[in-house]
Amino acid sequence: MLSLALTVTALAAFISASPADLYPNPFINKAQFVNPAYAAKLNTTIASFEAKHDTLNADRTRTAQNISTFVWVTRAVDIAAIPVAVTAARTARWKTGKDQIIGLVHYNLPDRDCSAGESAGEFSSAKNGLELYKRTFVDKFAMELEKARDLTFAVVLEPDSLGNVVTNQGIEFCKNATKVYEDGLAYAIQKLQYSHVHLYVDAAHGGWLGWDDNLPLAAAEFSKVIKMAGPHSRIRGFSTNVSNFNPYIANPRANYTQYSNSYDELHYAQSLTPHLLNNSLPAHFIIDQGRAGLQNQRAEWGEWCNVKAGYGLRPSAKTGSELVDAIVWVKPGGESDGKCGLEGAPGSGQWFNAYVEGLVKDANPVLDPLK
Repeated sequence: MLSLALTVTALAAFISASPADLYPNPFINKAQFVNPAYAAKLNTTIASFEAKHDTLNADRTRTAQNISTFVWVTRAVDIAAIPVAVTAARTARWKTGKDQIIGLVHYNLPDRDCSAGESAGEFSSAKNGLELYKRTFVDKFAMELEKARDLTFAVVLEPDSLGNVVTNQGIEFCKNATKVYEDGLAYAIQKLQYSHVHLYVDAAHGGWLGWDDNLPLAAAEFSKVIKMAGPHSRIRGFSTNVSNFNPYIANPRANYTQYSNSYDELHYAQSLTPHLLNNSLPAHFIIDQGRAGLQNQRAEWGEWCNVKAGYGLRPSAKTGSELVDAIVWVKPGGESDGKCGLEGAPGSGQWFNAYVEGLVKDANPVLDPLK
């Protein structure tokens, strides 16, 4: 167990923390769902390697086809992907005898991605976006999960959104989107209160909210939104490093982290924990390591778009920390961050095959070839 220097106040908060603390880690004794849709995309990469007679990396890519990734639901039309994943998970359970936990990303707030714009969503607050988000996205998302009570779900809620609320009030678009983000996310939390659904509100990453001055502000904002969801609403915890490149444990520590106590994602979880507990919030985390295998490729922490990367630590509930429920691959490696970063990058969400080849070659731990 990690040794954390908690204040008396924090310890008292821990005792009276969210009901999430009464339930065990939902990832224990479950297989993280392997998304066949992502595996199918990797066939392009296999064919590309084979065309170059690179059978080793083609076989390594076959290994990646059997690793769990989250299913992103980013538009109302994408809700159709949920029953497809449910069917696949039931099939996997029947074939393997292992209970499945399906990872989903709920990502469609109005005025989404207010500070960058590379992954702007379909709803605008100026065009009745909040109501459309609630009725055509959240409600239908919840309905699909309610129909699959025989399975377990881990849901990442709205990546980067509250991070923008905490740090980007100087950007007019983000400032104006703040109330919509808070209202929309609170509504989603309230609607997804099922015993088989475990909610992880996105907490950005250590290079964003992990600075000493940002930590209490972040925890206060999380608390505000969860209280808005109502007194009977609960979450399991928080997701970090979604679509980013920070290592779980830095080795070595990057130069640009020298003034931060949150210099890797495990230390970010440790840094944020006392502030969560002081706000009576559960200190449980899932940490994305899908593209975190190749460390120290950035000149500065703020680089976020299609950074040179390798597949990272494999998804697992064996994390070495009682704070961390699981290492996960939330971002499906190969879906572009946008027309930025590396040369030739396509638009956000489009397949970037040359990038996947790098993920395979630079994976750490190395991918064992599967023939």
